[in-house]
Order: sequence, then C-alpha cells, then structure tokens
Amino acid sequence: MAVRTVRIIVTLKPGVLDAPGQAIQKGLDALGHRGVEKVRAGRYFELEVRDADDLEQRVREMCEGFLANTLIEEYRYEIV
Repeated sequence: MAVRTVRIIVTLKPGVLDAPGQAIQKGLDALGHRGVEKVRAGRYFELEVRDADDLEQRVREMCEGFLANTLIEEYRYEIV
C-alpha cells in the first residue's frame, strides 16, 4: 500500500492571545528587524501515513482528537 505525506499546520484562532508570537515579534524588533506588524506562532507536523479511502477522515480525527485544541486552535492540512 502506498504511503502519503500529510502536512498539518496548527495555529491559534483569531482573537486568542498569542504570547509566543508576541515574544517573537519583540525579539525581531530587538534584533533590528523593524516593520513586522504581527506574528502568529503555530506548529507544523509532517506525517507519513499509509494511504486509504478514509485518509482525509483519519487526518481530521487526528487533528481534532490530538494535534489541535479546537477550542482555541484551528488547523489546515495538505495530503501530497
């Protein structure tokens, strides 16, 4: 059975305080990288998964059940 690569990005929902993003923005400014108006931090996952007819459903279940806290985070994915 073929193996597919799944790329998942998890970020905070708009309006949720992003303390890591703010810290990164301040750090960039301190290093002289002015003009960065906003930084949103997130997480990136790359999975190698055996292909199946229900792959998209399985990816959503992994995201919603473990990889993302859907109360405060949103996710998007790409299957390649």
